[in-house]
Amino acid sequence: MTYILGISAFYHDSAASLIKDGEIIAAAQEERFTRKKHDSGYPKNAVNFVLNFAKINLSQVNHIVFYEKPFLKFERLLETYVAFAPKGFSSFAKAMPIWLREKLFQKKLILDYLKSHDNNFKDENKILFSEHHLSHAASAFYPSPFEEAIILTADGVGEWATTTVAIGNGDKLEIKKELHFPHSLGLLYSAFTYYTGFKVNSGEYKLMGLAPYGKPIYVDQIINNLIDLKEDGTFILNQKYFNYSTGLTMTNDKFDKLFNNPPRKPDKDKITQFHMDIAASIQNVTEKIMLRLAKSLKEEYKLNNLCLAGGVALNCVANGKILKEKIFENIWVQPAAGDAGGSLGAALAFWHIDLNQKRKNVFKDNMQGAYLGNFFSNDEIKKTLDEIGAEFIKKDEDELIEKTALEISNGKAVGWFQGRMEFGPRALGNRSILGDPRSDKMQKNLNLKVKYRESFRPFAPSVLKEDVSNWFELNTDSPYMLFVSNIKKEKTLDMTDEQKKLFGIDLLNIKRSEIPAVTHVDYSARIQTVYQNTNERYYKLIKKFKEITNCPVLINTSFNIRGEPIVNTPQDAFNCFMGTDLDILVIGDYYLEKDKQNENLKRDYKKQFELD
Repeated sequence: MTYILGISAFYHDSAASLIKDGEIIAAAQEERFTRKKHDSGYPKNAVNFVLNFAKINLSQVNHIVFYEKPFLKFERLLETYVAFAPKGFSSFAKAMPIWLREKLFQKKLILDYLKSHDNNFKDENKILFSEHHLSHAASAFYPSPFEEAIILTADGVGEWATTTVAIGNGDKLEIKKELHFPHSLGLLYSAFTYYTGFKVNSGEYKLMGLAPYGKPIYVDQIINNLIDLKEDGTFILNQKYFNYSTGLTMTNDKFDKLFNNPPRKPDKDKITQFHMDIAASIQNVTEKIMLRLAKSLKEEYKLNNLCLAGGVALNCVANGKILKEKIFENIWVQPAAGDAGGSLGAALAFWHIDLNQKRKNVFKDNMQGAYLGNFFSNDEIKKTLDEIGAEFIKKDEDELIEKTALEISNGKAVGWFQGRMEFGPRALGNRSILGDPRSDKMQKNLNLKVKYRESFRPFAPSVLKEDVSNWFELNTDSPYMLFVSNIKKEKTLDMTDEQKKLFGIDLLNIKRSEIPAVTHVDYSARIQTVYQNTNERYYKLIKKFKEITNCPVLINTSFNIRGEPIVNTPQDAFNCFMGTDLDILVIGDYYLEKDKQNENLKRDYKKQFELD
């Protein structure tokens, strides 16, 4: 029996994953335990969780694999500062002491951290290092349902690589080519995230959500000045406009002059039509690049399957475009596509590549619906609720589902906490806030009263797999909410001539389909297909909602507020329930109504978390 522990840490989205004889046992991000979004520290809680879940101690783990190589990263930093010198000396002076004190000697640092789990752990030979993009590629290929595939990974930067192409065949995986720092699609997108006033490494999805409100009028400016884009999708970024290589910001004055505006100050400046147009433009360029890469790879390697990972793979609009163009017969995206998923990829890469082990269940999605996190029994939930002093009723499953579906159909917002927590940035029906997609007020209400976030942000639909093609222009699986597709034409509503004259944020309030709460302003939706065999209770809930309303769709958004990690424990769920305008909390078999709770348990939740 071989246990391999994968760890990603010290940049953002720290996580731990555990595999046993190649099978994924458990995985979780550290942020869920510390309640600090994108926590980058050593994932002590996540490591404890995966070990406890498997009922083993650290000494029983055979190999511990870190997701990247610190020495290579250090080499890249040094070479970059030398290449740009004397520019960037101040950030060099800030970065070097930390690298020399901590990061360069990461093996010793990790060993010291590991001892905190198990005093008897002394075998530093168990600690190994993967490469950043190899970890991403392995996380995308090995759990995928493909015997053979092209694997495209793209993010900000690992050690040197920013984009890689690999070929996976059986248990073999080989990186064929790479684009290197500073030429990075992830950093290009992050530069515009920063420029439009959102937080780098967390606000990119806001930029993607803002894009449909704008027009891509700056595409030529971006392509003619910032990026030398080749026919095959490879590119070179013009470093004159960027500051990320050596500075403490993403863009510089030259970038500002190009677009005749300074970066938006998030706490002072409103989002204007300019920011919407900028968002639409960089989204358009990103899609162009991803499509060109996909087409040229298909032509070169002539394989039918594509796997995606790296932060850019979370751009579900671009994924949807690749799908729509039918370049590949099948596409599979790792649900924890960012650095958290690197912990899983590091473990899988070592098992299959270094230990030369064969894959099992090759033609099956082995991510288990991404339900790889914490689980709480009814007894544990009841104990927490009793200690809090909550008012609750226990119901059997049929009654619980019927009552919840009925209340959702009556316009209630429900916190839904069931089964194992999801791994990755998306709530997939186990740590979710649910609502009625037919309501034309629900999108606004959830954004402003429950999530406390920007009104332009869209919500995703969960739909029964067998009904997806009746409601959306999609006839493939999308279990991880990583493909965007349009609402079916016959479900849309025509806009009046008056409405057609509107633009920008004024487009938000137009009812444009039978499910307006999950229909974005461009008639698109980020779809999650739900299956009975991976999430039976959630499937039954949507099915019951369909029986009541004739609509097989629910709004599904993550169970948290803006700036807060997704809830992990019953206590987290109750805190969020009492700190927002959620009407109902369904947690395990327990049903709680807001108006029956003790007023003293309400909390001022908005200020608990730093806004992202």
